Amino acid sequence: MSLRSIVRELKEMRDGIGNTSRRGAGSRVSQRRTKSHIVPDMTLTSLEPIQQGQWANIPSELLLDIIRRVEETETSWPARAVVVSCASVCKSWRAVTKEIVQTPEQCGRLTFPISLKQPGPRDSPIQCYIRRDRETSAYLLYYGLVPSENETDKLLLVAKKLRRATGTDFIISLVADDFSRSSNTYVGKLRSNFLGTKFTIYDSQPPHGAGIPPKSTRSSRRFHSRQVSPRVPACNYIVSTITYELNVLRTRGPRRMNCIMNSIPVSAVQEGGTAPTPTSFPEITDEHFCSASAPALKGKGPVGDLSNSTLPVQEMPVQSQGPVESLVLKNKSPRWHEQLQCWCLNFKGRVTVASVKNFQLVAAVEPSHNVSAAEQEKVILQFGKIGKDIFTMDYRYPLSAFQAFAICLSSFDTKPACE
Repeated sequence: MSLRSIVRELKEMRDGIGNTSRRGAGSRVSQRRTKSHIVPDMTLTSLEPIQQGQWANIPSELLLDIIRRVEETETSWPARAVVVSCASVCKSWRAVTKEIVQTPEQCGRLTFPISLKQPGPRDSPIQCYIRRDRETSAYLLYYGLVPSENETDKLLLVAKKLRRATGTDFIISLVADDFSRSSNTYVGKLRSNFLGTKFTIYDSQPPHGAGIPPKSTRSSRRFHSRQVSPRVPACNYIVSTITYELNVLRTRGPRRMNCIMNSIPVSAVQEGGTAPTPTSFPEITDEHFCSASAPALKGKGPVGDLSNSTLPVQEMPVQSQGPVESLVLKNKSPRWHEQLQCWCLNFKGRVTVASVKNFQLVAAVEPSHNVSAAEQEKVILQFGKIGKDIFTMDYRYPLSAFQAFAICLSSFDTKPACE
């Protein structure tokens, strides 16, 4: 059998053709996904086991060669969905696929959902764009240079803006129709203070290597959003704090911001340093859930995360192992252009519209940190406007797509005290 026919049959199996073992709860989950969404990297449990079918008997050498050839051939989305399909065939295929597929830092590609929480490549940035939907207060992160004409770009993350009496919440999910914290598509959130000068990034899982003890030693499992009530307590781990300087004198100029990355040590930007790289989403323990009902959000658009102050939420800071100094990012200072009479930054063609939201972030280090001058000038994250409600987002190591997206969301919130 040729590689092309194998791939075609894998696609059919993924769509539920000729594979009766994936009916029931598993089929309902696949129907809710579209080709533009990253398939959630779900923990294998007794609720939905991956069946060992006829493809499990392929010799290991042949299986390794097939998946390696598929991974090397399908390098861009939506064709790369075949790689995800390989991991969904059975347990043996899943193990081999996860062994072959590298992290974004190593290969510069996004494959599984956990890739969104892994650091980007060191050499060249991963280029994405954000589309703002004013009607639904949603912000959609896509994988690609600019919006394509046929609208087949890869949807990575979606944020829903919820206004509170004391600030604003941006709930971040893998899909555009489920923002419940009980869902396995919930990724994290961004919360602002009343003035819009301070933002806190919360992660749904503790950062890799953080010294946070587990909440329970009881057996745990991962739930579907349809199997539990969306009104449940959840753990949110503080991984970053973003501050915008007050503009007391009301002088004209760009915003000034600082990002304290609590989950990333400053040694990550030093020579030979590494950043935390999670390998899978954690399981959700039974005691994190309760049976209360949730009210529905009013208005049009996706279902909101019912993450207001009435819901029990445990907000836990990241506790580093030992005296580890956190990485601090600052916005790169623009230069004043006399002819244009405006502040300018070199976005290398990725930003075309002047906006107060545009920024570039670099590492803010001290001479004692022994970070090279080239590394200090390297733009880790840049964000800017290219059209009406369209913005580009380019990020690189040591930030992940989730962290970069959350930082960019802070630029959308109103900041009356900073402008």
